[in-house]
Amino acid sequence: MTKKLLCVFTILLAVAFVAAAADVSGKWTYEQQMMGRGGGGGNPVTITLTLKADGAKLTGTVERPGRGGAAPTPQEISDGKVDGNTVTFTVKRETQNGTQTTSYKGTLNGDTLDLEITAPGRGGGDPVTTKVSAKRATT
Repeated sequence: MTKKLLCVFTILLAVAFVAAAADVSGKWTYEQQMMGRGGGGGNPVTITLTLKADGAKLTGTVERPGRGGAAPTPQEISDGKVDGNTVTFTVKRETQNGTQTTSYKGTLNGDTLDLEITAPGRGGGDPVTTKVSAKRATT
């Protein structure tokens, strides 16, 4: 009897933990200042995150406008995880200099997702970390 109770309690605890995970599923948008030629400030662009949480697993895409007004190309996220109200994932993209990996770590606060984004530095320089606040899209 004690083993059965312990088993049931463990299952209920696991279900409660998954249910308590942050609901990050949906579309999120934020503006990011793009670097201009020569490292100067460029125009801000709107980035769209489309996220889907399945328990502790997080999947989705990141979309940013293409250069010169080209249509955005969604980039798949990988290594996505949800732990309470914390989310983490990476985006890998192929460039002429090889694969570049950008890491995202965020904290969900209601309809705001505060993100810390760490991208490789230009020309092999030190990584650059940017903080942004994404808002849940209503459309």
